[in-house]
Amino acid sequence: MIDDEFFMGKALAEAEKSLEKKEVPVGAVVVSRNKILGRGHNEPILRNDPTAHAEITAIRKACLKKKNYRLPDCELFVTLEPCAMCLSALVHVRVKRLVFGAYDPKAGAVESVMEFPFEKTNHRIVIKGGVLADECGKILKDFFLKKRRSKK
Repeated sequence: MIDDEFFMGKALAEAEKSLEKKEVPVGAVVVSRNKILGRGHNEPILRNDPTAHAEITAIRKACLKKKNYRLPDCELFVTLEPCAMCLSALVHVRVKRLVFGAYDPKAGAVESVMEFPFEKTNHRIVIKGGVLADECGKILKDFFLKKRRSKK
């Protein structure tokens, strides 16, 4: 049995890395059989790459490790509800399960802003939201509060 809170804690550690780089603090880990295969944190500004979201980076690393472009035996843990781009990537890579922390009222594609059209895809993901939601939300709220204060 996988420990959702344990692996969300690992994703939070990745989010801290984004924070250190002054990026939006989101972190992700790809897990298979209780082992982390890929880690990622937001770096779109640093990399000048709009696809450098935590989920995409973690997926890329896991695929390289498995030497496969599909991850059907894997689960992805991410601190923030995925956007449409990241959720689409999770469908394409065929992860079996998505676990996320905080809901994203601005860009969440699981249920906050839109509901992903899984009924039209050939792969469905088991989804669990709200794991360590307070902790995952706090790092984001603190980041944006500090950012707003620095602009005054």
